[in-house]
Amino acid sequence: MIHKITNLLHDGMEARTTGKFEIPPALGDARWTDELILSTWHMAATGTLPENLNYKTGKSNGGFDRLDFKTLDEEQWLKHSEDISTSIELNRRDDHRKKLSPAIPIYGGGMSYGSVSVNVMMARAIHAKNWNTYMSTGEGGYPEELYECRENVITQVATGLFGVEEKSIQASPIIEFKYAQGAKPGLGGHLLASKAGEEVAKMRGSVPFVSLFSPFPFHSTYSVEDHSKHIDWVQTINPDALISVKVSTPHDVDMVAVGSYYAGAHIIHLDGGFGGTGAAPEIAKKNIAMPIELAVPKVHKFLIKEGIRDNVTLIASGGIRTADDIAKAIALGANGVVLGTSDLVAMGCTRCSNCEGGPSGRGCPWGLTTTDIELQEWMQQDWGVKRLDNYYTALQ
Repeated sequence: MIHKITNLLHDGMEARTTGKFEIPPALGDARWTDELILSTWHMAATGTLPENLNYKTGKSNGGFDRLDFKTLDEEQWLKHSEDISTSIELNRRDDHRKKLSPAIPIYGGGMSYGSVSVNVMMARAIHAKNWNTYMSTGEGGYPEELYECRENVITQVATGLFGVEEKSIQASPIIEFKYAQGAKPGLGGHLLASKAGEEVAKMRGSVPFVSLFSPFPFHSTYSVEDHSKHIDWVQTINPDALISVKVSTPHDVDMVAVGSYYAGAHIIHLDGGFGGTGAAPEIAKKNIAMPIELAVPKVHKFLIKEGIRDNVTLIASGGIRTADDIAKAIALGANGVVLGTSDLVAMGCTRCSNCEGGPSGRGCPWGLTTTDIELQEWMQQDWGVKRLDNYYTALQ
């Protein structure tokens, strides 16, 4: 029965995407407009750009929606026949560690086991493998299923240290320290009790169906020197891994970036205030951290001033929705970007803001941000991979 209903849901999604239906009246908001959501679904279904929808910008009248490119005269354009590499170098330091170069300037942001289902994690991991790029586990541990894609999976170490094991650190090409999240800087993490089922609790080393909180800081890190020792600890376990440091965007984010570089980071990952989250209080969302389009040039210019810009990779996330947003972030100074919410929308997310599951506590009704035994089956792994592969094809 679940399989039958799932197929009907997927068929309905494809029909909604490719058919000539009116736009649903309650779909979207100023940043993720109805047309952006529908165009993302169209790209995920067909691998092509929509003809009659705005797939470039939202209607927020700010940030990436307001920025635009100053184009050159046509005679100055590059020839279409010229080969242009979209790969980026993640290790720009002169050290013995791996030289990793994803084929595209995009990889998948952290979504932990518990906040999303294993099917979603596996779809994103297989998709990352298909595209020779990466995805992050988030802070909830490393499910056993992910090991088949270990060369394309980033292990995240966050303040709660949930699910952190030597085995997963040794398996990963990149270790990501998450010091803060753009959508809720200064608040730590929160997994609702209804999502912390038996398997999730086992992975995180906790009691089933009890809310889990990550503290705001690493209580072992209160200085650049402490930060450096954290990195030394991980590199003792996996001396070949690259180190990524994910930080939010406070007013002094440029100083934070320089400190992370001197502590030993290969990747500075800036997460802006419009990043996605399923469980942050409304007062925090989009109201504390600096928008990513302000943070990127600020950090980029300061790294140049310090003479270290060519030695570190700068990655941007938090509110990046479209190919135009990706190009704008890179034009502002980033080497590449991380996508999170966009991946979920490609897999069917309607942006209903009901990730927690409402009174029932079962989680996302589409089966994305849930570990409910029945609901998570709505999002089949193979279908998710196909949708993501098509979406990235259209982004190119």
